[in-house]
Parts: sequence; structure tokens; C-alpha cells
Amino acid sequence: MATVLEEPADLLKLVGQVVGTTGWMTITQHQVDLFAEATGDHQWIHTDPQRAANGPFKGTIAHGYLTLSLAPVMISEVMQIRELTAALNYGLNRVRFPTPVRVGARIRGVVMVLNAQQKTSGVEAVFTLTYEIEGGDRPACVADVIVLYP
Repeated sequence: MATVLEEPADLLKLVGQVVGTTGWMTITQHQVDLFAEATGDHQWIHTDPQRAANGPFKGTIAHGYLTLSLAPVMISEVMQIRELTAALNYGLNRVRFPTPVRVGARIRGVVMVLNAQQKTSGVEAVFTLTYEIEGGDRPACVADVIVLYP
């Protein structure tokens, strides 16, 4: 169930709190191939299942940036703001990819409000997203994602 806020300013009261955990989503080879096509990153560890089977990960893996790009979907799954003009991707403070995501793996996101400030341009929120891999001990990605709510 999503956390429902009336307006972006309500984020100021949630600093330091986990707002939710997404459902599991499976990373498919089709997603990886589409991402490779969109970005031009056709490295074999992502796009060549036969060659990757003999590589360091024993199969293809998702691009780290594909995993990271799921941030808006994850945030919107766990949090809804009723009075919302827009949610603008403003940047990143810190990103790490501790463990690769193998194609076919299921991941989910734990979303925490790290910081929120009222600015003249709107509410600037920093969410820490921890991307968990089902059955894994280490996260696939940990990122501090900045969103501006004008």
C-alpha cells in the first residue's frame, strides 16, 4: 500500500523514514536489449546471452543505469501526492552498484526520505533508494535521488 500525502510539503515530516517497499519486478532480457538500443551500450555482458553464459556473471546482467532508471517508478509505487503539480528529476547525490542484477532476477526498491527542504522553487526531496535482489545478501544499487516538486 502506498503512502499518500496531501502535498509535497508533507515530505518535510517524513525525513528519516521509510515510505515503502515496492513489489518485486523481474528484469528481462527484452528490457536490457531495449535499454542497450536506447543508450548505445551494447556490451556483450548485457546483450549476448551465449557469450555471457561463459563470462564472469554466468549470464547477462542489466546495465547499472537501467536499474537506476527505475527510480521514478519505484518512488511513485510507494508514495502518492494528491496535490501535485509535477515531480522533476533533479539529480543524484550518491550512487553505488554493489551487485550486478542478472537477467531473470527479481528486484524491489526500499524508499526512504533522506532529506526534504522547502525552497523558493518548491520542495526538494532526497530519497535513498535501496534496490534489493530477491535471495541476495547485497543490494544491486543504493542511490540518493533528488526530486523537485515545484
